[in-house]
Amino acid sequence: MNTPVLRLCLGLFAVSIGFGAESAPLAIWPGAAPGDTGGLPPEGDTSQPGKDYIAGRPIIRLSNVSVPTLTVVSPPGDRNTGTAVVVFPGGGFNILALDLEGTEVCQWLNSIGVTGVLVKYRVPKRPGRPDYAAPLQDAQRAFGIVRSRAREFGIDPSRIGALGFSAGGHLVAALSTASAGRTYPAVDAADAVSCRPDFQILIYPGDIMRPTTSLHVSPECAVTSATPPTFLVMAQDDPVHVENVLGYAVALQSAKVPMELHVYPTGSHGFGLRLTRHFATTWPDRAADWMRSQGWLVTHLPNPQ
Repeated sequence: MNTPVLRLCLGLFAVSIGFGAESAPLAIWPGAAPGDTGGLPPEGDTSQPGKDYIAGRPIIRLSNVSVPTLTVVSPPGDRNTGTAVVVFPGGGFNILALDLEGTEVCQWLNSIGVTGVLVKYRVPKRPGRPDYAAPLQDAQRAFGIVRSRAREFGIDPSRIGALGFSAGGHLVAALSTASAGRTYPAVDAADAVSCRPDFQILIYPGDIMRPTTSLHVSPECAVTSATPPTFLVMAQDDPVHVENVLGYAVALQSAKVPMELHVYPTGSHGFGLRLTRHFATTWPDRAADWMRSQGWLVTHLPNPQ
C-alpha cells in the first residue's frame, strides 16, 4: 500500500493552509476486502511526467488499490462547524485522481469549517463484477465507520455529506441509493449504522444516465424521495455528457428532492477545483453558498462523550 504518496499529499496541503490535522490512513476492512482474491501489482502513481497536468500542475493517478483506506482531515477547532464531507475521487474506476479530486478538496472543505474524509477505494475495476461494485462496498463501509466514530472525529453524525467527481460522483449517487442495506456481510457495529449521506455533491458525474430508446437513470443510482439533497455541477462541453446531470436533476425534481444544478457552457472534464479561465472552476464558491443556505455551515458540534 503506497501510503507515503497519500501522507505527502496531505502533509503538503496541511502546511500550505497553515492549519488542519489529518489522521493516519485507517484501513476500511479488518482483513481482505470482500470478494477480492489478490493478484494486483503494487499500488502506485501511474501519472506520466510532463503529460498528466491540470491547470499547469501535475496530478496523482493512483492505481492498483487493494487495501482501501479513509483519512480524516479536520479543520482547526475554532473553525469546526461539526459538518463533514466524505470525498470520493474520480478516475473511471481505473485510477484515483488522489490530489486533484481528493486532498485538494479536503483543503477547501477545511477552509469553510468542514471536516474532509478522503476515501481511497478499490481500483481498477474487478473482473466479473459491475464497475462500481467493489467501490460501493468500500463507500458503504467507510461511511459507516465515519458515522459510528463521528464524535471521536469531532463530527455531528447527523451532518455528514458525500462529494464525488466523475466516477466518484456515480459512486456517491449509488451510495445514496443503496443506503437501505449493505452490499456485503456485516463486519461489526459500524455496519449497523446508516450509510446514507445527509447531502450529496456530484461534480461532473459519469454514467448516471444510460441511453436506451430514451435516457434513464442507471438502476444503481435510482432516485427516490429518500435521496438526499443534492448539488450538481457539469460543463456543457463535457465529453462525459452533460445529460448525466440534466437527467438526474429531472429525476430529483420528480421525486421532490431539494437540489441545485449548475451547468456551465465550457470547462470540459476533470478540472477538480483548480481555477482556470473557465467559470466552471468557480463551482466551490457556489457549493459553499449552497451548503450555507442548507444550514450545513452553521456550527453544531457534537456533545462530548
